[in-house]
This record gives sequence, C-alpha cells and structure tokens, in this order.
Amino acid sequence: MKNLKSVLLTIAVSLLACMAHAQLKPINTSAEFNAARVKIDSLDNQIIKTLGERERIVREIGTYKAKNHIAPLQAARFKQVVDKAKEAGKKEGLSPEFIEELMNAIHTESLKLEGDPAAVHNE
Repeated sequence: MKNLKSVLLTIAVSLLACMAHAQLKPINTSAEFNAARVKIDSLDNQIIKTLGERERIVREIGTYKAKNHIAPLQAARFKQVVDKAKEAGKKEGLSPEFIEELMNAIHTESLKLEGDPAAVHNE
C-alpha cells in the first residue's frame, strides 16, 4: 500500500487542481497557461503549509489527550468534521466521495500523530 503521506499529498494536489480550475477563466493562450501553472504552484504551497499547521495542532491535541487519558479516536467528532467538510466541498463542486476520502486520509494521519496504534496498522 502507498505511504499515507504520499496518498494525502496526491489527494491534496487533486483538490488544488479542482479549486484552481473553478477559479480560472478558460485558458486560451500560452501566457494564460503559464499563469495558471504559477497559480497552481502557489496553491500547492498553501495546501502544504496548511497541512503542516494542522499537523502541529494535532500533535498538541494528541499531547492533551494523552495527559488526560482521552482516546485518540473520537468517532462522533470525526463524523461532524466529515459532514461539515462534505457541505463545504459541495459548495465548491467537489464530490462527497472525494471529500470523504480526503478527510479519511487526513484523519488517519492525525490518529498516527496522536499515538493511536490502530492507525499505524491500517496503512
């Protein structure tokens, strides 16, 4: 099975491509094509930075959960997160299946960072 981080990056890049496509006019010239690629590169960087920031916060949450004997997996909370993400994705024209796959990949990585041994074995 692919490394989860590689899968997550692939999903994030796919999300980026969808977002970029939705925001651009049709590309008619090579200059517009090059400008679109520059925008994609910028969005890629934003996604990576956002995922890095999220990972740092997840580590803090994991430390808090460990100190307070709270299980890493909080199924009800995760369902809320996925439902909210699907609604946001719908507004952006993204399929619910794509959003669920993306959120599952992110959540699995979060559980690993929080120290859930089951998440490590599910790769």
